[in-house]
Amino acid sequence: EGTCVMGVMLLPLLLWVLVILPRWGNCANPDDDNLLVLTVATEETEGLRRFQRSAHSFNYKVKVLGLGEEWLGDGQKIQLMKLALEPYSDKEDLIILFTESYDVIFASGHGELLKKFRQAKSKVVFSAESVAYPDRHLESKYPVVREGKRYLGSGAFIGYAAHLYKMVADWDGTDKSSDQLFYTKLFLDPVKRGKINITLDHRCRIFQNLYGSAEDVVLKFEYGRVRARNLVYDTLPVLIHGNGPTKLHLNYLSNYIPRVWTFESGCNVCDEGLRNLDGLTVDTLPLVVIGIYIEQPTPFVSEFFKRLNNLNYPKNRIQLYISNHEPHHQKRVEHFLQDHGTQYNFVKTVGPEENSDFADARNKGMDMCRQTPECEYYFSIDAPVVLKNTNVLRSLIEQNKSVIAPLVSRNANLWSNFWGALNSDGYYARSEDYIDVVQRQRNGVWNVPYISSVYLVKGSILRSKLNQNDLFHSGTLDSDMAFCHNVRQQGVFMFVTNRQEFGHILSLKNYKTTHLHNDLWEIFENTEDWKEKYIHHNHSEALKGKLVEMPCPDVYWFPVFTETTCNEIVEEMESFGKWSTGSNTDQRLQGGYENVPTIDIHMNQIGYEKEWQKILLDFIAPLTQKMFPGYYTMAQFDLAFVVRYKPDEQPLLEPHHDASTFTVNIALNSVGQDYEGGGCRFLRYNCSVRALRKGWALMHPGRLTHYHEGLRVTKGTRYIVVSFVDP
Repeated sequence: EGTCVMGVMLLPLLLWVLVILPRWGNCANPDDDNLLVLTVATEETEGLRRFQRSAHSFNYKVKVLGLGEEWLGDGQKIQLMKLALEPYSDKEDLIILFTESYDVIFASGHGELLKKFRQAKSKVVFSAESVAYPDRHLESKYPVVREGKRYLGSGAFIGYAAHLYKMVADWDGTDKSSDQLFYTKLFLDPVKRGKINITLDHRCRIFQNLYGSAEDVVLKFEYGRVRARNLVYDTLPVLIHGNGPTKLHLNYLSNYIPRVWTFESGCNVCDEGLRNLDGLTVDTLPLVVIGIYIEQPTPFVSEFFKRLNNLNYPKNRIQLYISNHEPHHQKRVEHFLQDHGTQYNFVKTVGPEENSDFADARNKGMDMCRQTPECEYYFSIDAPVVLKNTNVLRSLIEQNKSVIAPLVSRNANLWSNFWGALNSDGYYARSEDYIDVVQRQRNGVWNVPYISSVYLVKGSILRSKLNQNDLFHSGTLDSDMAFCHNVRQQGVFMFVTNRQEFGHILSLKNYKTTHLHNDLWEIFENTEDWKEKYIHHNHSEALKGKLVEMPCPDVYWFPVFTETTCNEIVEEMESFGKWSTGSNTDQRLQGGYENVPTIDIHMNQIGYEKEWQKILLDFIAPLTQKMFPGYYTMAQFDLAFVVRYKPDEQPLLEPHHDASTFTVNIALNSVGQDYEGGGCRFLRYNCSVRALRKGWALMHPGRLTHYHEGLRVTKGTRYIVVSFVDP
């Protein structure tokens, strides 16, 4: 690396020794016993575990030295290596590889490593860089090379033990000294360079430093394994080092290299290190603090709380922190707590009058877990997230990562809650695999630089590496970007999993709060969620020709709306309140005259005509074409309206023809429960439909054949919604 990287690393380093031993019966190369690998670190981190996993993939046996030592500075690396080399100072045939570990992975085995080292025909080979560090003034002193990188990198080098010991034997620097500068000056001294016989790996045959070369390195998928290929030199390096600001690119490469994910087998490491919850009783499951954030007007909030209540996790092991910034939703929060709040272990709510800053609210929610010793996990979820998978909490806990998010994206859209890469300014950049991951063409657990909206954090991490109380502020960054930036700065990996279908994210575009039931207007922006809430669960059966009844000739009866739809339409109309008088004079109509008047409110009066046409087009027209073969409709209408019948207002409707090709009449409440009497009689056939079902539609021809009347309501109030289609 150049020690430029080590100087700015936030994670201290621990000395590891990786000794490669021959494995009997495994066709091991006898030379394998003559290789010793040293790496520097000072604590066990996710980066170190990743390094170990890549080593284990090639049957390296890892022995740890110096675990728990205090990190003092880059010079400490040389001192530690010097001590480790002393027992081997006279070993002319022992080859030693020194490498960093937190930001390094192996891409190939020791056989290829030793072969390439010997082909270099030098006693010591350092990795090469495209930038001279730490002193740019030394550039001119470097030997000129015909091809390849010119400058020394101290993050990885390999050589014979005796020569490496000679290289560091005279080290008398301090722990604060620069190891990069020490090795650079040694290399630039022609006498010492020649005496020790040092060269650089100019063409990245052994070592690939990503800094200055990230765009030159691509994944090379081989059968059952993945390599990194340097396009400039057409080489396949053995060791990949994410030095300097390229650590995120290494994270991306390490999602594949060496056998993490392949096209043949998918994810090969996803089941490693899992936490099994199966053997735990309800009372011994981990305590989870769930932070819920409502930061702006959001559709389907009632459904959000229903899904929260249906999570497959015991409520006595859940504490809730609910932060609501939006007054419009406060009643829904209160209704949820009134119905279910006492079932949870503990509940804390912060309402709109108490909330000020989004980031502060999120800090407080996370701190609730941090300050609760029993809290093992913090689960953050924003109100626009639709979690369909009731096992999501268990699945994330079992994956056993410090920070992990379930993949959620917008329906029929590539917008999701993670970024696969960042640009130079720290904002979104599309990684090569982003689309495949979002569309679940590649399934696994992915190390990514940014997550948002919904994620799980271990309580132990919040009380250690992420113990600062303000994770959601960083300069001018939004709270989600600030959180991810601060997590990355502490060297904690963030993962997103798409191993299962978890749900999606709502669109908040154009969501208004000017109506009583604003979700009714979401049929365009959040069609699937609208359909789930408002369309009868048996409507799909009707589309198959099932559940369609014919109570009278050419009168078809089928389910369309849920009870919720019917209730909300009625409540919306009553809230609007501008019912017609039921007289023939009607200024809402062209010409101002209604031949068959009713007491009603038109859909265009509440601004619902576009939405209503989509309802007709998507959920009525397909049935029309099935029931009336050869007839095709675009569901155009002049009139769609809700009619109110009351005994003392308008109890019935005289016989008439409708001004339509066909009419759709949907019952909005229940006979025998909300009213008595009522119904529809078709005079030509002397056929009546009286026991109208709430949410079911009667569809019949409008002109000529189906002369009909509305039967008398004797008690209560009857509501129907009528559409004259294709006038």
